[in-house]
Order: sequence, then C-alpha cells, then structure tokens
Amino acid sequence: MRDYLLTLCVTAAVTYLLTGPVRKFAIAAGAMPEIRARDVHREPTPRLGGIAMFFGLCAGLLVADHLDNLNSVYAQSNEPRALLSGAALIWLIGVLDDKFEIDALIKLGGQMIAAGVMVVQGLTILWLPIPGIGIVALTQWQGTLLTVALVVITINAVNFVDGLDGLAAGMVCIAATAFFLYAYRVWYGYTVEAAAPATLFAVILMGMCLGFLPHNMHPARIFMGDSGSMLIGLVLAASAISLTGQVDMDVLQIFEGSAREATHSALPVFIPLLLPLTIIAIPMADLLLAIVRRTWNGQSPFAADRGHLHHRLLEIGHSHSRSVLILYFWSALIAFGTLAYSVHSAAPMWIVLGIVALSAIGLVLLLLPRFTPRAPRWAEAFVPPRYRRRKVRPDAAATADEAPEDGTPGGDAVPAAGAGEPAETAGPVPAAGAAPASPAGPAAATAPGPDGGEEVRLPAGVNGATALGARSTHPVRRKAGTRG
Repeated sequence: MRDYLLTLCVTAAVTYLLTGPVRKFAIAAGAMPEIRARDVHREPTPRLGGIAMFFGLCAGLLVADHLDNLNSVYAQSNEPRALLSGAALIWLIGVLDDKFEIDALIKLGGQMIAAGVMVVQGLTILWLPIPGIGIVALTQWQGTLLTVALVVITINAVNFVDGLDGLAAGMVCIAATAFFLYAYRVWYGYTVEAAAPATLFAVILMGMCLGFLPHNMHPARIFMGDSGSMLIGLVLAASAISLTGQVDMDVLQIFEGSAREATHSALPVFIPLLLPLTIIAIPMADLLLAIVRRTWNGQSPFAADRGHLHHRLLEIGHSHSRSVLILYFWSALIAFGTLAYSVHSAAPMWIVLGIVALSAIGLVLLLLPRFTPRAPRWAEAFVPPRYRRRKVRPDAAATADEAPEDGTPGGDAVPAAGAGEPAETAGPVPAAGAAPASPAGPAAATAPGPDGGEEVRLPAGVNGATALGARSTHPVRRKAGTRG
C-alpha cells in the first residue's frame, strides 16, 4: 500500500504543478473557444487541461516501474505499455479537437483505433464470468469487438458528463477509488497476480483526477477538454478490461465444485468484476438519454444540446456547486454500495436497506428547490438564507396599505421616465397609472438599483439558485451579489 500511495502522490503532484503552465500555454495558443449556447460558464476559459493529466499518467507509470513491489507488473504483463500507447493516441486526438474542433466521426474513429492499439498489445477481454453459466471463453474477434465497444462507450460517457466545473474529474475519481479498493482486495486478499495492472491503473487515475480538481472546481480556471475527458475515460475502461476480462474466477478457489456452481455461489463476490460498468451508471444513463432525446427530435446523436442531467439540475433551481455535489453523491452511492455488497455478502439485507435509506436522502436533496422548505425561527442561524423566513419591514407594510390617487398599489409603482428619479428596468417602463411589473406584498424583496440609487422591488425567488435558459422577465434581472 505504501508504494501505491507514493504513486498516487507523484501522479497528483505532477498533474497539479503542470496545470498552471498548461493554462498559460492554452491561453497563448488560443485554445479558448467562444461561449456556446449549451455552456454554463460565462467567461471564456482555456482548455487543454488534458496535457497536464497525460504527463501525470506518464509520471505515475514511470515511478511504479522503479518501485520494488510494483515493477513486477511490467515484467509479467504488457498491459502498462498497451495503456500508454492507447492513451497517447487518444490524447493527441483530444488536443487537436480542443484546438481545431475536429469532426465527431473522426473522433469516434480515433477512439476505435486507440482501443485497437491496446487490443493488439494484449489488453483485451479473454473471457466473461456469467452467473449461472460460469466462465465463457471468447474468440479473438469477440474479445476484440467487446473491448473496442467498452472503450468507446466509457470514453463517450465520461465526455458527455463533462459539463460542469469539476464534475467529470470528481465522478471518475470516485469511480477509481471504489475500483482500486476492490482490485487491491482481489490482488492481496486472494493473491491474484492478474489483478495487479488494474490496481495500478486505478491508483494512477485517482492521482490524475485529484491533481486536476483544485484547478477545475467552480469557478474553474481551466477545463480538461476532450484531451482530458477522453483520456480518463480510456484509463477507466482499461482498468475494467484488465480486471474483468483477464482474471480467471477459478483461480480464486473460494468455493469447490464446477465453474457454474462456483459462479452461482460466489455471485456477491464477483459482481464487482463489472464494477466499472456500475460506477459509470450515471454517465451511461446520461449518454443513453441524450441519444434517445436527440434522435426523437430528428437530430444527430452527436449534436450538442442543453438536456443533460447537470443542465436539468440547474434548471430546477440547484446552484452550480450543489448540482456537482448531488451527482457526486449518487456516483458514490452506486459505486461504494456495490463494493460493500461484495465485501459483506453475508448480510446483504442490511446493505440494501442502507442503500435505500441513502437514496431517500438523495431524493430529498434533489427535490429541495421544488419545495423550498422554511426553517423555524430558532434554526434560521444554521441554514442558508434561502431557507429562512422573510422579514417584513414595517415601513414597507405601511406603504403597501396605502394606495395612491392614481389607483396603483402603494410601494410597488415604478416611476415613469422623466418623473422623479429614473428606474432602470429590464423591460419597458410602465407609464403612470399602468399595472405594476412585480407583485406587491411581504413576499417581495428589495434590491438596490443598478446605479446604486433608489431601491427597486423584486419578486420572491429572484435571488435563488442559478437557472439555465431564457430568464423570466422580472423588472430587474440582476442577481444579488453578482455582476451583469
């Protein structure tokens, strides 16, 4: 474990230290595309963060090769070299895409070629453990097609989820952590040498993500781009292929009997052999929903839109950071829930009940913007401002009860242009005697005008969390504490 921690620290340190210079290089190279309609950020941000992640990968593989307890992986297997070859190819394609925006079909072909390079060097699926049947040996063509399909699906699933600051790196880091714990247990717990490459790949992937996250958390100073998202997707797929397709269950010898009986009896132990497929369940669901949605609307499956899961979280009222944390929660619940089921297979009922309870908590957190509960008075000091009861100012309540002679409600009328002090609004200024633009009452809030002058009445909810799409036509679009 000490050698793994050293590899993790070196990979994270190299990635972290190189990200700053890479950011300056991306700005100088012009890798700062204009903001698109589907983007969430409001300022042009440099890409090419995958350059630092790739060099972190190289550093991790180099350090592991010089450690006494890990260099045996290079002597007994060609998988580290296969991973480096495929990663270099997919990284070059990603760098070109971040700079020149290459066609989607070209990227898809590059992904398939990178997977083929790994297959040629031995990183492929040889057999599959199927419950109730046993070990199913695959032919060369079957193994090649299945390997290429798994690599392409995983790369695009990670690429699709890379839509918010820190989202892809954090979710992949959670996935890699859960996968590392299981692969380490298979290697040292059952002395299966074939699990050593997958364990090494997982710990290096953790270091890549951890080193990049401080620069990528909201507000992000640099994006990983396709050079980073496709790279970490390929490393995650390589870990899954190395463990799932090349570890023989009979080597574990947990149960006596035929392969079919052993597979059926040891089902809780062997479920995490497919752990990488479960830990990218959320990106995979997002990928499938995007394909169905775009095809249903008559668009290309590769056409970008604003219908991803993270976009929908923003639309229902979650802030940027909270949306990322919610997706972190669900990823960790799926990954570590599966891991716990494999470790404590004797008490599956307690694990299922725990997962159900945590899922209920996650649903409550997910739906909070819809209900917006109000905390009691004694607890208002411990909750965010949006959950506190609004206080009604005495002068505002008195003004609301008085109605001016022109018939408009008191305290909410916006003066017409040229009458008294000007009031800058987002829409047309109503003339004298016209209906007010915002409702009156204690639920309305106040905010200073754009010029710092007279306060303008705002409807309740204007200062809520970030939302996407066209904003509603409130009198003042300015959000409290922000610019623009």
